[in-house]
Amino acid sequence: MKRQVSYQWRLREKMAAAGMFTTSELASPLAERGITLSLSQVHRLVTGTPERLSLPVLAALCDIFDCTPTDLIATKAENAVIRKVATGDAVVDLSAVRPQRARIQPEG
Repeated sequence: MKRQVSYQWRLREKMAAAGMFTTSELASPLAERGITLSLSQVHRLVTGTPERLSLPVLAALCDIFDCTPTDLIATKAENAVIRKVATGDAVVDLSAVRPQRARIQPEG
């Protein structure tokens, strides 16, 4: 059985709970912990959902907000919906289900 895994990035919620409402407010606490990101990188980190995240950045964010990675990344796993496919060895006669083609008879 296949599983579908998804996640939700909750950095913005953590920032709001800490009283940080602009992305630029996060740049200096990151720099204090040795993480130097440009303001555009910080903006993308806050407003987007990162597909890749370095462990030093994650550790710095956890230190800034006094939380664990689980608080920043909410994960969800569900059983994937399996598409139904036709099974069996029965042969279907398509001519029985196809409409008859219209044939124009020449006038004679």
